[in-house]
This record gives sequence, C-alpha cells and structure tokens, in this order.
Amino acid sequence: MSIAPVDIAPLAEADGPAPVLLTVEEAARCLRIGRTTCFALIRAGELESLTIGGLRRVPADAPATYLARRRAEQRAA
Repeated sequence: MSIAPVDIAPLAEADGPAPVLLTVEEAARCLRIGRTTCFALIRAGELESLTIGGLRRVPADAPATYLARRRAEQRAA
C-alpha cells in the first residue's frame, strides 16, 4: 500500500526544513478539516499524535497515513 503525499511545504519556513511534527491546526489544514474534527480523529485513535510536554503534535506523515487508510477502507466497502 502506498501512502498518498500530503503537501506540507506551505507549513515550512521559506528556507527552513520541512516540519517533522505538525500542530493540530496544521494537520487539520493538511486534511482540509476543522480543528475540532481533527481533535476528534486524534481522540478516536484514527490520527496518530503524541504529547510533548503539554503540547499535542501530529507526525508530518500521519495525515497521509490516515488518508491512505480511509481510501483503502472505502475501496473495500
């Protein structure tokens, strides 16, 4: 199964590296969903995230993984 790329380039600084972790808001923007929906996906365990200190972060590849899994589920249905 291949993972569809999610464009996170607009989230990177102009000449800085692409982010490794995204804020929930950035992940929501990548998925074109709202912040509340993104938190619901995280709570349900559908979108990978981790806590660093008191901050919730989403690995940069997690939105693409989520989309690939959803697409495979829809194809199977």
